[in-house]
Amino acid sequence: MGAVGSGGPAHPSARAIFRSPHWPGTANHGQWELRSAEPADSADPPSSADVNQHNSIEPFHSQWNYTPRLTAVLYPGNYSCTTCAAYYGLHFIKDHFVLSTNGTRRELFVGSLGTIIIKCKDLRIIQLDIPGMEECLNIASSIEALSTLDSVTLMYPFFYRPMFEVVEDGWHSFLPEREFELLSSVVMMRSSQPLTGTNGRRCKEDAALINATLRAGKRGYIIDTRSLNVAQQARAKGGGFEQEVQYPQWRRIHKSVERYNILQESLIKLVEACNDQSHNMDRWLSKLEASNWLTHIKEILTAACLAAQCIDREGASVLVHGTEGTDSTLQITSLAQIILDPKCRTIRGFEALVEREWLQAGHPFQQRCAQSAYSNSRQKWESPVFFLFLDCVWQILRQFPCSFEFNEHFLIMLFEHAYASQFGTFLGNNESERCKLKLPQKTLSLWSWVNRPQELSKFKNPLFEANSLVIWPSVAPQSLQLWEGVFLRWNRSSKFLDEAYEEMNNIIEYNKELQAKVNALRRQLAELETDDGMQESS
Repeated sequence: MGAVGSGGPAHPSARAIFRSPHWPGTANHGQWELRSAEPADSADPPSSADVNQHNSIEPFHSQWNYTPRLTAVLYPGNYSCTTCAAYYGLHFIKDHFVLSTNGTRRELFVGSLGTIIIKCKDLRIIQLDIPGMEECLNIASSIEALSTLDSVTLMYPFFYRPMFEVVEDGWHSFLPEREFELLSSVVMMRSSQPLTGTNGRRCKEDAALINATLRAGKRGYIIDTRSLNVAQQARAKGGGFEQEVQYPQWRRIHKSVERYNILQESLIKLVEACNDQSHNMDRWLSKLEASNWLTHIKEILTAACLAAQCIDREGASVLVHGTEGTDSTLQITSLAQIILDPKCRTIRGFEALVEREWLQAGHPFQQRCAQSAYSNSRQKWESPVFFLFLDCVWQILRQFPCSFEFNEHFLIMLFEHAYASQFGTFLGNNESERCKLKLPQKTLSLWSWVNRPQELSKFKNPLFEANSLVIWPSVAPQSLQLWEGVFLRWNRSSKFLDEAYEEMNNIIEYNKELQAKVNALRRQLAELETDDGMQESS
């Protein structure tokens, strides 16, 4: 990506980048900037184009008019061309012309005005109305080429150069060996399924290992994120579950959590419902329920609360696993830690949690976050597992607004960067791939940007008060809500919410000033009372 496309002739060194508020040092979205860059390989871009851009589903935002001179690569969406979940074609006013997904269909056309609709990984839909058929086709070809890169090393993080001073090396901020210092007498473990198979194979070393985590006279709990039926079926494929006769000190509990294509279909249905503004109330509620998104959240939070209860109320060690141990398992262990550990509710603590429980644990971000909710093709391994986790965290944050150091914008930022980023943090599917790609040497860590004081201030919760207690979220249906900050943010104006948030910050700052004055007056009063007492005694 960056200055490299996947095909076509080279062009002079310039590129147009669609700016995003989450790009370090950039202006608000809706602006363009021309910059010098390395020669790009892409389809022929236009020499100039009068482009009219607007969000095709958002009536509240005005259209953006600009005349960029593109001599290389057009970057749509948030961070880079990979923000495009899918490229859905060109629609011309005269003699309708269609370029289907991935350019598999091309037709001749005659006309003067073209429209490109880009559906992005951050759920935004952008419509470009472009005078001139050739210019429109060239822009579309560039988008198409940069949306279907052949190699990870062609992605934008390998070409991104920060416009800020890198003070902290985020690649070394959360090393595994430092996490051992946090271990306590009660342990929560995660793993993949035991390979018992149909013959009931056993491993004495495995039993001895997990038994070593038990406290004297205590039992442990094994939380299997599959239903009993699914776990039994896994034995035919060489997998399975722990037999009680082989693990007598452990109690196995099955808490079914959905995964893979079921979650992806749920996300697609929810986004489609949110984008269709023609629904009446009954139709909207029906589609929201049919997506099952909030049901998945309830299932995940219920399992996480169970794991947390075993540790907090019984002082028992817990082992969590599903099949591979890299999806639903990580959702449960991460949320249980947020419930139990106040450190995980701080910004740096949450960053460490993402590193420890997701990146280092081998969650396949490259596969799971390939195309987001917009795509004609169904990727086998695509699944919004991490997205669902962030939604669960938002649900807890909403119920305990004073217990988290970070705000909603912090979670949204992580969602966006997990799907498309100028940083290398979420590239690859595991630590092995990241090492082979040499990401620490060739890309910048997301944490190097986030942890800068200028950025941290945007993600801090003004209501935060350190809370050392365990927090128990409600999983009742009426307690769970649609995450409007993600699913509806492109459909309606956030002006009034932003103004309310700013006013809240002003009130909090004013309250701090008043509290400081009260404390100063109390000190003065105490000093005066001390002086009066000394004078009376003398």
